[in-house]
Amino acid sequence: GPAGGPNPPAANAAASKWVRLNVGGTYFVSTRQTLCREPKSFLCRLCCQDGPELGSDKDETGAYLIDRDPTYFGPILNYLRHGKLIINKELAEEGVLEEAEFYNIASLVRLVKERIRDNENRTSQGPVKHVYRVLQCQEEELTQMVSTMSDGWKFEQLISIGSSYNYGNEDQAEFLCVVSRELNNSTNGIVKEPSEKAKV
Repeated sequence: GPAGGPNPPAANAAASKWVRLNVGGTYFVSTRQTLCREPKSFLCRLCCQDGPELGSDKDETGAYLIDRDPTYFGPILNYLRHGKLIINKELAEEGVLEEAEFYNIASLVRLVKERIRDNENRTSQGPVKHVYRVLQCQEEELTQMVSTMSDGWKFEQLISIGSSYNYGNEDQAEFLCVVSRELNNSTNGIVKEPSEKAKV
């Protein structure tokens, strides 16, 4: 089209559906429908109430100018497109969180925070601490004990300690059963005690 001057009506019809964004110098193209997925978001206000309220600047191509890091805009836009949080390995979750908060997308903020919390739990302050318990039991109790171990307890090791008593052929092997669980203080400050006390 001619530089400057009003757009011809045909372009306007197309423009009403497609929106160009210039995020920190990088162009993104999306639809109004996508950008308005989250009614309270900055992007929705930007292109659906194109009013004086935001006084949105446009560059010479007619794209909305947004002074933010384009690197982290991808996951934001994709989330609006399909509702999933997908972050490339080299991107820091904190960066995406920062943008989700800036664009005011509450559901995404929640998702990214969960993701960050999960990662912290996985790599929480150096090595994960474990609590170990040693339970003594007889051969026939083993399967029951392992099958009734409560949440979070993992079976680590079995040590045979020979038989403790010997009535003729009723030889009962005794075992020490080592179980462990992660000591995770970050589960919202609740350290859950095993619901069923392992029998000792």
